[in-house]
Amino acid sequence: MPGRSTGTPRQWRERVSRGTRGEGDRVEADELLVLVAGGDQKAFEDLYGLISGPVFGLVRRVVRDPAQSEEVTQEVLLELWRSAARFDPSRGSALAWILTVAHRRAVDRVRSARAAGERERREARRARLPAFDQVSEEVEAGLEREWVRRCLDRLTALQRQSVTLAYYDGYTYREVAERLSLPLGTVKTRMRDGLGRLRECLGGAA
Repeated sequence: MPGRSTGTPRQWRERVSRGTRGEGDRVEADELLVLVAGGDQKAFEDLYGLISGPVFGLVRRVVRDPAQSEEVTQEVLLELWRSAARFDPSRGSALAWILTVAHRRAVDRVRSARAAGERERREARRARLPAFDQVSEEVEAGLEREWVRRCLDRLTALQRQSVTLAYYDGYTYREVAERLSLPLGTVKTRMRDGLGRLRECLGGAA
């Protein structure tokens, strides 16, 4: 790949600004991309200066973050060098094909960032302590795990399931309701009754 491809989008835009743009650009891009498919590095340099501005502009509108937009633009240009042979002039212009590649890359970057953010939020939910009422705080703060286990065994199966999801797995009342496919009010009642029985049991064991 030509050495000029290591430049930044700012440098690309400066190069493009020194030239002219118009209908001829589309024709020139078609011709250059065909040459690039044959491994012509000089043709790639010319194509690089011709289309890097539009590519960066499209990516920036989708990704928004300037640094990530520059990274995606570089990825697009690298992909053009590697896959120019896939361009079919009979199916449309080179510029349209290149911008389609750029849009796909930009959307992939946004989706990847959203997925990473969602993973972080899930980890944060698992790590945080759920907001229990005073009863559950007393249970957690004042009693040993073995006594908790014994007293949990005295609850009904439904009470034990709800309390276990909240106490040991860290789910909120709403998340417990979603996991058990039950109304939120039912879960709150079940949790309150279960924690009340735990308090009585653990209080007698203290």
